[in-house]
Parts: sequence; structure tokens; C-alpha cells
Amino acid sequence: MRVLSGIQPTGRFHWGNYFGAIRQYIDLQHGNEAYYFIADLHALTTVRDPKQLRQNTLDAALDLLALGLEPEHAILFRQSDVPEVSELCWLLMTGTPMSMLENCHAYKDKMQKGLPAGAGLFTYPVLMAADILAYDSQIVPVGADQVQHIEVTRDLAGSFNHTYGETFVLPKAQTLDASAKVPGTDGEKMSKSYNNTLELFEEPKAMRKKIMRIVTDARPMEEPKEPEGDHLYQLYSLFANESERETMAAMYRKGGFGYGDVKKALADAAERYFAEPRARREELAAKPERVVEILADGASRARKKAAETLRRAQTNCGLRP
Repeated sequence: MRVLSGIQPTGRFHWGNYFGAIRQYIDLQHGNEAYYFIADLHALTTVRDPKQLRQNTLDAALDLLALGLEPEHAILFRQSDVPEVSELCWLLMTGTPMSMLENCHAYKDKMQKGLPAGAGLFTYPVLMAADILAYDSQIVPVGADQVQHIEVTRDLAGSFNHTYGETFVLPKAQTLDASAKVPGTDGEKMSKSYNNTLELFEEPKAMRKKIMRIVTDARPMEEPKEPEGDHLYQLYSLFANESERETMAAMYRKGGFGYGDVKKALADAAERYFAEPRARREELAAKPERVVEILADGASRARKKAAETLRRAQTNCGLRP
């Protein structure tokens, strides 16, 4: 199957990004034809500092490669290095109903909150559709909050096909495991928007300090506690094996422990888990030219496929013979 996913370079990746999505994307590179792009065009709706965007994009590539994305198994590239997608976006835009975009949740949410929403955010779903359709993507792994955008993509592709003849492959959403939702340091969903994140490659001492400040309840040490639903236990479970989880759960139910013990165990487990990717990232960061080569090669391969799709769409709608 041809799999596609994009991730925005709006800041350093955190545990929620990894366990909620990136880990599953990397698993899908095996046995499939996988396209993964760094969505720098999408990021322009929020990142307005050119230097920061360039650094975020490089960091995103370094992180993905360090976490296990393999260029020999997956195509990794910058979204902006495939201009065919922007042209395809315009072709789709000409047949996109305003009402469809007005109903998309990202735009509606901002409007309801009285926040400024530019044309980039309004038309975001059409660019996302072009991203997906350009590579004849069959499977798009997304979180539950992104399923609507896949439905929009299918609607736009279906409408274009109906008007101009068979042009686009209709993709299917593969909803990511809901259990992979990761709590932040305050117990809410981990998100840069909430300022409650634990970064993947944060310095170990800084990470440990953040973990020790994780908000917990005020129950006394001797009181037994139910582990299920406890966000500290949920975080520990991300890194622990089944035996370790059972041991920790038994300690919760028995009582007689302090949350500081759990936080220390969490910090130790996280440090061990990311030790190998951290070492790989340091090696890659010392050779930025290699990362540039990987992105350029990925863009070349992605452009070849996107050009085929764009040419088919241009011919079918009358722009090319």
C-alpha cells in the first residue's frame, strides 16, 4: 500500500508526537511504499520567523531519522520542495465549495474563539488534499481530529473525477490508536498549545527536572491508589514492559509510596528508551550535509510521482493536450 503522512515543523517534537503518531508512521514504512514530508508550507500559517522555520525543518528531519525513519524504506522530503503540489492545490481549489471549508473544524474553532484566521488556514484542507492526492496515496494515518480532512480530500477527489474523468485515487484514513494519547505534565493532552510538553531530545537533566515537577494529587503516601487514569502511571506505561507495568500498578494499589518514586522511575525509563535515538541524532547533527542529501533525494523521488499526477490532472481538465 502507498502510505503518506506529513508533520508540521512548528517546534521540537515531544512525547505526544512520538507515541501518538511518529512511532506508528515509522512502523508503516516496512512493507509499504511510504512518503513522509515535513509540512513547511502548512507551518507558514503560524511560524513567521524565517530563521526559526528553517531550523525547525532541519530539527524535524533530524528527529525523524534518529527515531527510526529509514531513507531506504521511506521517502522523506520537504513539502515546499515539491511545487507540483501547490499547482495541484489550485486545480482542486477551483472546484472547492466555500461552505465545505467554512465547516472544517480548524477554521471554525478559531472563528468561534474570536482568533484571527487567514486565508491560509481557511484553505488548509485543500492544500492537505493536494498533499495526499499528488502521490496517489491509498492510506493516510491520522489522529481522530484529522479524519474530517481525509473526508474533504475524498470529496474533492470524487468531485474532480466526476467532472473530468478518473484522475485521483481516493485515499482512506487509518485512524491512529486512540490509546496512544499522551498526557502532559499537567494531566491534560500533551500539546505545545498547553505548554505542558516533554521534548523527545531534551537534555536529560532538563527533562528530569520537568518530570519531577509533574502535577500530582495530594493523597498521603500510605493511601492505596488506583493506577488506571493516573497520568503519571500512564506516562510510565509508555516506556515500561508488561512486567514493569504490573509491578508499578501493584505498588500503586498497595500504597506506601511517594509520587517522587514514580517520577524517578519514569525519568530513568525515558532516558533509557531514547538513549539510542539520542546518540543517532548527535551523529546526524554532526553531518548536516547528509540530512540535506536525504531530503533532496526524497524530494526528487516525490516530485517524479507528483509530476505524473499533476500532468494527469492538467490533461483531464484541459490545461494540457
